[in-house]
Amino acid sequence: MFDSVRNDLRATLDEIRAAGLHKPERVIGTPQSATVEVTAGGRPGEVLNFCANNYLGLADHPEVVAAAHEALDRWGYGMASVRFICGTQEVHKELEARLSAFLGQEDTILYSSCFDANGGVFETVLGPEDAVISDALNHASIIDGIRLSKARRFRYANRDLADLEQQLKEATEGGARRKLVVTDGVFSMDGYVAPLREICDLADRYDAMVMVDDSHAVGFVGPGGRGTPELHGVMDRVDIITGTLGKALGGASGGYVAARAEIVALLRQRSRPYLFSNTLAPVIAAASLKVLDLLESADDLRVRLAENTALFRRRMTAEGFDILPGDHAIAPVMIGDAARAGRMAELLLERGVYVIGFSYPVVPQGQARIRVQLSAAHSTEDVNRVVDAFVAARAELEG
Repeated sequence: MFDSVRNDLRATLDEIRAAGLHKPERVIGTPQSATVEVTAGGRPGEVLNFCANNYLGLADHPEVVAAAHEALDRWGYGMASVRFICGTQEVHKELEARLSAFLGQEDTILYSSCFDANGGVFETVLGPEDAVISDALNHASIIDGIRLSKARRFRYANRDLADLEQQLKEATEGGARRKLVVTDGVFSMDGYVAPLREICDLADRYDAMVMVDDSHAVGFVGPGGRGTPELHGVMDRVDIITGTLGKALGGASGGYVAARAEIVALLRQRSRPYLFSNTLAPVIAAASLKVLDLLESADDLRVRLAENTALFRRRMTAEGFDILPGDHAIAPVMIGDAARAGRMAELLLERGVYVIGFSYPVVPQGQARIRVQLSAAHSTEDVNRVVDAFVAARAELEG
């Protein structure tokens, strides 16, 4: 039986390669850091890493690593269980309480990933008589989570408040019992920030709840690093925040839902990814507590990240590159053509810079780009070297 399936799968893979959409995996032989060593899948050797979500440079921070070592001795390697059976330790409850306080929410529930967190919210909170209104460019995990729900689905154009209001009107006129507006806090392919204050205003007007996936913001966006609700002054108006421990907050894995107490209580009883997945490894929970200690004790990492981001955006603009506007550490360099973006990334790797070209279907047709991601771990010299490499690679490409 599989022989015929194998031929179909090979044909599909060939189509992916022919379209220039194949995603090779580069293998690194070092910890995640500002500089990594590529051992397979590209030019071997040490390269500057400008494509990780390691925004605060904490993935190999010595205090975080030390906390992880200590946690292995105290709490063990893994739980081998789900939370409601015998998979809850004190360290999990402590992290939930700390995240709740940090994000200004009433309670928090941990998941094995933010993908699972988003997958567990909608079908638990919303039923067939309800409506979910989603930004068109929301993350795939939100889209998949919504598909699991029986709620009516409405979609509004990216950050388009007039369209959002129109969808809210339609949901209200359609008799929706509950309405939930959901948006990314930061859209990962563009670095654009959602207009949360205006979204909350519309939600209040139409008696809707607001949910934000703040994976690309928590830790470094906002005066205290508490994300886009803090940035826009609406921490008390957002009902559900989902996020990850796998980006700025240490870079390991794991996710969470921080929300109103009743929502979290229901998720503990009904959310399938929570009920049927092993507990977050205690070593990650303990290391995440150390990350929160670092974030709450000083703002040096956030300041350094902001300085690196501003320098990169300023220099690249001066060199004539098309950078999507904003001040987020995601700085997309717009190329347009998919093949050209892929070739540019290859030329940059040859010059010791590790970045990735993104093209359709990850981004719209004709909007291929190289998504550069800055980190607090980068030095000023690192940032200048990357800009110089872009200039040299463009010159060779235009040859």
